[in-house]
Amino acid sequence: MKNIHPIKVVFGDTDAAGIVFYPNFYRWMDQAAHELVGKAVLPVSKLQTERKIILPLLETFCQFKSPLFFEDQIEVHSQVVEVQNKVFKVEHVFKRREQVVASGYEKRAWTSTADGVPKAVPIPEDVQQAFGLVKNPS
Repeated sequence: MKNIHPIKVVFGDTDAAGIVFYPNFYRWMDQAAHELVGKAVLPVSKLQTERKIILPLLETFCQFKSPLFFEDQIEVHSQVVEVQNKVFKVEHVFKRREQVVASGYEKRAWTSTADGVPKAVPIPEDVQQAFGLVKNPS
């Protein structure tokens, strides 16, 4: 499954030089990943309360190719590209119109809090199917 998350750069996203301050790309990746999971599986707030599942970050990366500025309109194109038992990888591509301005990824653990202590657990097959990585066994 792919998701496109639109963003309009606001003044507070920029630094003194008027360029988007780099941590915002990580914030936007987080937002886009939560939106992707929400559309594919269940809103993250419901995963936390109903299924006792959280999605902590294990690793992040972002490569910047072109600066962004106040009032730029961008899209974050996101998709889960890999699932390994308890961990999944979300790839993000930032585009201003058709120009790729940055790309990156996040690795997240499918983590249960049911016993009161966070513990990574296997990603259910229905979730993998929702991410588009496992063929439906029909």
